[in-house]
Amino acid sequence: MMNNPHPISEYLLPGKRVHLVGIGGVSMCPLAEVLRGKGLLVQGSDMTESATVQHLRSLGIPVAVGHNAENLGDCDLVIRTAAVHDSNPEIAGAVARGIPVYERAQAWGAIMRHYRNALCVAGTHGKTTTTSMCTHIFMAAQADPTVMIGGTLPLLHSGYRVGGGDTIILESCEYCNSFLSFFPTVAVILNVEADHLDFFKDLNDIEHSFHRFAELVPESGHVIVNADNEGAMISVSGLERPILTFGVDHQADCTVANLREEGAPSFDVLIHGKKYAHVELKVFGRHNVSNALAAASAAYVMGIPGKAVEEGLGSFTGAGRRFEYKGSFNGAQVYDDYAHHPDELHALLSTAKGLGYKRLIVAFQPHTYTRTASFFNEFVTELKLADVAVLAEIYAAREQNTLGISSSDLCRNIPGSVYCSTLDKVTARLRELAQPGDLILTVGAGDIYRAGEKLIKGE
Repeated sequence: MMNNPHPISEYLLPGKRVHLVGIGGVSMCPLAEVLRGKGLLVQGSDMTESATVQHLRSLGIPVAVGHNAENLGDCDLVIRTAAVHDSNPEIAGAVARGIPVYERAQAWGAIMRHYRNALCVAGTHGKTTTTSMCTHIFMAAQADPTVMIGGTLPLLHSGYRVGGGDTIILESCEYCNSFLSFFPTVAVILNVEADHLDFFKDLNDIEHSFHRFAELVPESGHVIVNADNEGAMISVSGLERPILTFGVDHQADCTVANLREEGAPSFDVLIHGKKYAHVELKVFGRHNVSNALAAASAAYVMGIPGKAVEEGLGSFTGAGRRFEYKGSFNGAQVYDDYAHHPDELHALLSTAKGLGYKRLIVAFQPHTYTRTASFFNEFVTELKLADVAVLAEIYAAREQNTLGISSSDLCRNIPGSVYCSTLDKVTARLRELAQPGDLILTVGAGDIYRAGEKLIKGE
């Protein structure tokens, strides 16, 4: 349906008027600011009023609330967020008028070609944390980077930053092959697992997509890959690009020495056998040691001194919704985490079990029907790690429940678990369960965090 025979780069020129559909989104707002900084006339629309919308207006960017073809005005091109479909009145209106429509990823891809360094962090999981770690490192190095993260980073007070340096750092998602629109000079591949099976055919299809992503790196660039992850290594097999591997458990170019895992980990980063940095993390778990190695590897190939790696990783306390402390209730500590894949759930719950709490209570909200069905047995296995599992109904996101699946199906396979059909019921159940010494985790990529927030507020 899209009518864009010309590359988007031909339109991203000073004086061109661009309309962003879904301009208040996590990666659309920084896109608006970057385009404005390049001299384009930026406008947009969003479904609701928000602090982000108000911020954009304060910059002189007009934002309409609600979607209507009349909002397009005399724009030269339209850029849409992934959540906006062809049936949207502004998209349909643009097509009817012959105004070219582009995807958000295409715009970011064109933009990053103007940066000398484009660091793209990809993987089935760990992207937000590792991108955030990279941001801390490059900020410590005073590189003044432009950043786009799929979550909130306390250092930035948002999920993005528009800098003046020659480096751009982007979290890069494989869903719908979005990251294939990018132009990385350094590509990080954290892990490659089966996921997003509503789009990809199977794991082989996903590995092929990551291989194509790595091929986007020029011969003068670098591919950073996790030697501990089979899928990641398969994805770079036969790749004719410089590769630097990192790993905790397998032989790699970048690895650890003197690792202490009691509490928050500390370790030396070795690259080609030589000490590059000594790191003392403030986040827990071996998975975060791996994420830190990925960030350090990227910094190394981009010429960042080890001292900035030490300072940056030492100041990183986690990204929003990544084992984020929310408060306490009745003596129980309440945390929230975005984990929604079985591997992420395993890393989170196995780490949490080792923190010394009396009980681990997990309120889990599965994300999408296809993911729940595809990994049903894996979710059952991981949720058994909790002392008590409270299961919220599946968060539909972009899907319809054509599979007839429910969280109650998981519940029947997890001894001692509880099924709650609404978030209010989740909160009520957590209120009944909470005791001094408990760790309560709200977990999932949907709106499960609201249950924990209501618990803390006494609602």
